[in-house]
Amino acid sequence: MTKTPLHILVTGANGQLGHSLQTLAASQASHITYAFTDREHLDITDDAAVARWLDQHPADCLINAAAYTAVDRAATEPDAAMAINAHAPALLARHCAARRMHLLHVSTDYVFDGTLDRPYRVDDTPAPLNTYGRSKLLGEQAILQHAPDALILRTSWVFSAWGGNFVRTMLRLGAQRDHLQVIDDQVGGPTWAGHLAQALHQLALRLHTPGLDTPGGLYHCSGAPDVSWHGFAQEIFQQALKRDMLKKVPTLEAIQATAWPSPEPRPANSRLDCSRLDTLLGPIARDWRIGLGQVLDTWRNEAT
Repeated sequence: MTKTPLHILVTGANGQLGHSLQTLAASQASHITYAFTDREHLDITDDAAVARWLDQHPADCLINAAAYTAVDRAATEPDAAMAINAHAPALLARHCAARRMHLLHVSTDYVFDGTLDRPYRVDDTPAPLNTYGRSKLLGEQAILQHAPDALILRTSWVFSAWGGNFVRTMLRLGAQRDHLQVIDDQVGGPTWAGHLAQALHQLALRLHTPGLDTPGGLYHCSGAPDVSWHGFAQEIFQQALKRDMLKKVPTLEAIQATAWPSPEPRPANSRLDCSRLDTLLGPIARDWRIGLGQVLDTWRNEAT
């Protein structure tokens, strides 16, 4: 029996999630096709350009993996952050709705202020602490205004084998220094971009399957188990040491966030309750320690 074709568009092709989706796309059956674009080929803040691109690439689903993610720089570039994280999602949502195209969008734990003593649920009231978080929240609100059936996945602490991220930074500093200070009073779920890509792919498949109810709105998808930045760094170094990627593990000093001044404050609690997504899809792979191993293996193989 011939399977119904599924065509998926992806923005932000050169980001961590975009690269992970490209890897995933390469392993799919022929009836599932992905098409990718990046900022060099599409300005997602340009209304006419977005309309033209979507008309030229008819599809069932659009995954918006594009984002302005430089948290500290957003304080000095608020217009750029708002354009990409708030204005562009509004355009994409409006044009997707007009074409009956499903929209999947990725947001962030930074829409919360981190003051709760439990993981944040999808229905908790957002209260972003910084410009980046405010821009992402405005993007969420705009999407749900124009496309109430859109799916928004909030995630946290994304890392992958591509681009800049905490894992790459720790390995670089670990090779250079004998002693590192790492924040221990901010806790969250590191998320391997490969797991996030899998979740988005499963949602796209579900949206394309007749008879399955997929309620629109907010979902959380972050890695497990929750850990501090200090605990994350410890695991990075231990796994790297086992793979002979480091000669020795530097001494890690646990410090408070107040000892590491930042232009933009971060939430102390970035833990996300992912039960709504688990209920919809069933338990999904979220163990960031496994994803970390995949990233380190990729880098080790590239170096040999």
